[in-house]
Amino acid sequence: MPLNVRMARQPTLPSVPEAPPPLLAVDAPSLLYRAFFALPRSITSPQGHPVNALLGTANLLLQALERFSPRATVLCWGAEAAVYRKAAFPAYHGDRPEMPEELVWQWERAGDFFGAFGFPSLHAGDLEADDLLGALAAAETQAGGRALLFTGDRDMFQCVSEHVAVLWPGAKGGPELIDEAGVRERYGIEPEQVPDFIALRGDPSDGLPGAKGIGEKTARDLLCEHGTLDALLELPMGLKPRVRGALEAQRDELLAFREIATLQPVAVQRPADRALDREGAAAAARGLGMERLAGRLA
Repeated sequence: MPLNVRMARQPTLPSVPEAPPPLLAVDAPSLLYRAFFALPRSITSPQGHPVNALLGTANLLLQALERFSPRATVLCWGAEAAVYRKAAFPAYHGDRPEMPEELVWQWERAGDFFGAFGFPSLHAGDLEADDLLGALAAAETQAGGRALLFTGDRDMFQCVSEHVAVLWPGAKGGPELIDEAGVRERYGIEPEQVPDFIALRGDPSDGLPGAKGIGEKTARDLLCEHGTLDALLELPMGLKPRVRGALEAQRDELLAFREIATLQPVAVQRPADRALDREGAAAAARGLGMERLAGRLA
């Protein structure tokens, strides 16, 4: 069987001559949820509290640090659903269940726990962690640096550029680096087309249905041929009747979906260089009964 092209290519972080190591901006909610459901809840602190999400996230972050040696690591937080996005489409995030009780305790302590590692937390206010990740990437590249966005949210592929890559946590054998070529291989579109792609195809994780009858392949083909959602909404000649009908009937809705999928600006300052505090991290790990992690750090 031929080797999968995406895995065989082995992308590397985009390089900039004489640039500093990358900034690692972390989608903290995304990683905590993934780690919580990936590791057993029987992993507990000496006091009996589940710590699986904190342990799993710490291991993911240490993998990234060992591989990429970032100049600083920043945890990004934000609203579960930005108010303006709910106003644009009330069903946005509507199907998401309540946070599991075993995760709430860990969530509330994540900022202090990872602060002991030397990883500061930033909050996007009424916007979402995604918006903050995008803002940090923009600030880093404007200063001549590179950014790694550690997230399991496909919306962030719109930030990928020559100097920005997504570190995807779902791959076997460790996080997968998604560069510009990686976005094209996954979806057949350019990174800047991602919001238009989401509007057309939809995003079940966010509760966005997309255009009726238009799936991933059709959305890709339409954008490859016409470039943008705006061009498609001009109803160019040659569209299939089904596609034309969906675009015509859902014009305002599709524009709202794209607005929801598009990252919003957040005022941020470029984070200062800060190395992993191994001593502080080991102490924090021991305090929660993570002896193996503490030994790795020490």
